[in-house]
Amino acid sequence: MSVDGTPDTPFALGADDLARLDAIREGLLDPSPRRIGRLDQWGLADTYETYTETARYAEVSITMADGTVLDASMSVPRDLAPGQSCPAVVLPAPLINIGHRAYLGMFPRWALGGYVVLAYSQRGLANSTGEIHVAGPQDVADATEVIDWLCGQDGVDPDRIGFFGSSYGAGTSLLAAAKDRRIKAVAGTSAWGDLFASLYENGTRHLKAFEALVQLFGEDRCSPEFREIIQKIRANTIDDEVREFAGVRSPKHYLNAYNDAATPVLMTTAWHETIFSVPAVIDLFNGLTGPKSLLVQVGDHGNGELPGLAGLLSKPTEMAYRWLDHHLGGRAGDGREPRFGIRSEYMHNLLSDLRHPDWESYALPRQRFHLADATAGQSDGQLVEGEPQPGWTRSVKATGQGTEAVVAPKLVQTGLAERMGLPHVYKTAEIDRGLAAIWTSAPLEQAKRVQGDLEVRVTVKPQQANATIVAYLMDSDPATGKAAIITHAPYTLTDQQAGQAITVTFPLQPAHYVLAKGRRLQLIIDTHDPFFTEANTTTQVSTIDITSPQGTESYIDIPLDTLD
Repeated sequence: MSVDGTPDTPFALGADDLARLDAIREGLLDPSPRRIGRLDQWGLADTYETYTETARYAEVSITMADGTVLDASMSVPRDLAPGQSCPAVVLPAPLINIGHRAYLGMFPRWALGGYVVLAYSQRGLANSTGEIHVAGPQDVADATEVIDWLCGQDGVDPDRIGFFGSSYGAGTSLLAAAKDRRIKAVAGTSAWGDLFASLYENGTRHLKAFEALVQLFGEDRCSPEFREIIQKIRANTIDDEVREFAGVRSPKHYLNAYNDAATPVLMTTAWHETIFSVPAVIDLFNGLTGPKSLLVQVGDHGNGELPGLAGLLSKPTEMAYRWLDHHLGGRAGDGREPRFGIRSEYMHNLLSDLRHPDWESYALPRQRFHLADATAGQSDGQLVEGEPQPGWTRSVKATGQGTEAVVAPKLVQTGLAERMGLPHVYKTAEIDRGLAAIWTSAPLEQAKRVQGDLEVRVTVKPQQANATIVAYLMDSDPATGKAAIITHAPYTLTDQQAGQAITVTFPLQPAHYVLAKGRRLQLIIDTHDPFFTEANTTTQVSTIDITSPQGTESYIDIPLDTLD
C-alpha cells in the first residue's frame, strides 16, 4: 500500500476497503452492539445486525491429509431444526493477501438465502500453510477434502453443494467441479478457460500481467514446480513442461467431465481483460453442452464483480446468486430465473444489457476491410471495402520503444476507468509514423456496432530472424485525431529467416463496441507494447516491412453492422 492509501498493485484493496473488512470481521467474531455499531460509518450496521441474528459465524482451520492447514470462515443458519439440512456454497479465495476475507461482504446474502457458507484460502495463500500450486492438482485435491470436511458438519445437504469464486477462486472452482461431482453448480467471475492462452498469445508472452500475478503470489511461497515454470516463462523457454503445467490448470481441457455430468456453469469476463484470455473463455463456453451462462462486461479483470464482493449490487454476483439458487434451491437471489446463454455490455456503456442464446447468434457476420496504400498527399494507408489492394509496402522501425498505442496504460485500473465511462484517450495523430503503420477508414455514414470475432491478415518481412508486431483497432475521431481502443492482439514470428516475407493470419480479441456516425475505424500496427514481450531485439534498430502481395492481400475482418 502506498503512503496515500491507494493500492500499489493492480489487485490490491485501498485503505478504506481493508478497514471496512477488518471492522466486519471484528463485528462477526464479537457481534456486540459496539462492534456492529462501528459498521455504521459504511452504512452496514443494519445489514450485519440482521446477519448475526440469522446465522452463526466462525473462523475455522481445515487440515489436509498432508498436514497443510487451510484458513477458512464459515456461516451456518441459526434456525435449522435437528436433522434439517440446507444448501452449501464454497468460496475459494481470489488472489489477494486477505484470502477468504475478501468474501465477507457476500456472507449476509448467502446466509439470508438459507445457505451454509464456507470460504477458504487455498494453500500458500493468505494465512493458509503450504506452497502455492496455482490451481493445480493439489489444489483440486484440497477442494475435495474441503467438501469432505463440509459434509461432516451439521446442517449441510451433501446433494446441494455449489462453488463460487472470483479470479483465482474462479479457476479453483471450475477445476474442482470437473473432478468432484458433488459440486452440483459452479459460478466463476473473471474466470479463465485456458491458462496457456492467457500466458502466450500468438507466440507472444503476456509478461506484464504474469509478473504482476507472480508478485502477488510471492515467489517464496510458490512450489518448486511453479518456481521453475516462472523462470522458464521469463527466459522464453516455452516447452512441453510449461504447456503441461498450464494444461492441467485449464478448465477447457475438462469439457468431457463438465458435459458428462451436465454441470451448470456460469462464467464472467470482460472485453478489455488483460489477465486471462477472453477467446479461451468463449471457447470453453461454446464447448459446454449442459446449463451454461456467460456474461461479458465493460472493463478489465475483476472490475465487474468488485461491488458485489463488497456486498453491493453487481451483475456478476447477482447472476451467481440466481444461478446457485436455481440449481441448489437457495434464496440468496431476487427470485428471478437465471439467465442462460450470452449476456453482454458494450464499450463503454455499463448500463447496456444485451442477451443472446449462444455465441453463434451473438457474433455478427464479418465485413472485410482491405489494407490499401495512402492516397496522394496522405501519410496513412486506407481501410477500404471492395477489391483487394495488392502492391504496397509500409515500413516500421523496431527500436524497442513504444508508441502512443498500448493495450492499456495500467493493468486492471484502466478498465475500471472504462466502467466509469472514462476510456483512455489515444492521441493517434501524434504517433510517430516511423514506428507504426496506420490505416484509416472513411468516416462512417451511420452509427455502427462491432460485435464478435475479428481477424487480421498481413504479410510481414522482418530484417531479423524473429519479430513481433502488435495490432490495435481504434475508434478514431477525425476532428481531433484522438481515439479509443476497440481491440488488439500481438503476433510474434519465430525462427524465420531474416528478410523473408511471411503471411500471417491471426485473431484479435473479440469486441463489442458502438461507433458513432462520422467516426473512423483505424488499424495501427507497431512493434512494441510494454504489456507484451517482443522479439525485436537482435539489433538495436531494425526494420519490419508490412506488405500486401498479389493473392495474399492484407485485410482486417470486423463483425460490423448498422446500429438499430
